[in-house]
Amino acid sequence: MRRRRLGALAALAALAAVGGAAVGAGGEKDPGEPATALPPACLGSDATAWGRLAGQRLIVRTDGTPDDTLLRRAKRGEIAGVIVFPSLGGSEAGIRRGLRRLQAAARAGGQAPLIVSTDQEGGAVKRFPDGPPLLSPGQLAESGDRQDARLEGRATGNFLSELGINTDLAPVLDVPASSASVIATRAFGADVESAAELGLFFADGLTRQGVLATAKHFPGLGRATLNTDFSPSEVTATRREMARDLAPFEAAIADRLPLIMVALASYPELGAKGPAALERSIATRLLRTQLGFEGVSITDDLEAEAVAARYDATEAAQRAAAAGMDLLLFARGPAPGVLRRLERALASGRLDPEAARESCARIVALREALSP
Repeated sequence: MRRRRLGALAALAALAAVGGAAVGAGGEKDPGEPATALPPACLGSDATAWGRLAGQRLIVRTDGTPDDTLLRRAKRGEIAGVIVFPSLGGSEAGIRRGLRRLQAAARAGGQAPLIVSTDQEGGAVKRFPDGPPLLSPGQLAESGDRQDARLEGRATGNFLSELGINTDLAPVLDVPASSASVIATRAFGADVESAAELGLFFADGLTRQGVLATAKHFPGLGRATLNTDFSPSEVTATRREMARDLAPFEAAIADRLPLIMVALASYPELGAKGPAALERSIATRLLRTQLGFEGVSITDDLEAEAVAARYDATEAAQRAAAAGMDLLLFARGPAPGVLRRLERALASGRLDPEAARESCARIVALREALSP
């Protein structure tokens, strides 16, 4: 499938040579690769540098009407972006104004445009219920019409971009193994090839309207029967079964989608006894070293119960960063204390500064290519 791509995607493609980006934040790179200059925001080894490297990773919640604290954080570079959950009764005009203020604050501080995201999948998950897509992934699966999927993506991208949202945390590329799957009502059907194709056509529609698409939830929630938002969840599957589940994500990587969200279920057969986004076996070795993903990875919500049952937010953030995740998502609040925890971990060496710089380079490239 041939697609027109944003400048963001071209920038990300160039990052294959930056500090071993093709093999991820773990620094497991070919020693013969040439060194490439990192962006200024990713350089340095003092307290200010640690703050910049930590701030580049954080995505925090907003209702679209930022308060003074969030505006200050944007100006200081203490966040990479936000996830928008509009409040009941909040107007689209108010959200549009609020997000413009947030981008203006980042710009005033010399920061790159913020990643402004939301979950606008269609069907059961639409943060803006009155907006597109009008057809759910399941309905698109019933018709199997790829052009309908692209049109729904374009309508959604246009709607979000008009609000000032530049990233959709969609499409879902999980393939349900049965009707008991927790993701069954959100998926593009139970056929692997069709689900991948329809999801990528939806992503193409988003891209054509200037909105970044995010493939989720790697390495697949199709066999999960418990929702990680509310409880720990374990995916028990053979490696052959997991190969089936990975196929849509491999297609997304081949299609150069810029973002992949990593799940919070555990995958014992893949070496992940805890939440996948906190496990190096998934976030680095599988996603980057084995599958060759060169874009930006983002965790699912690190305050979800699948994580909170084991770790507080600050510990979860440090573990996810150490595992090789780029963006750390906090979808329930402002993530107090996380920035300082990451700064201290970098200063002490508990987090590898070189790996953090490589992650920073991917994120900065993505942000600099966005329209504010």
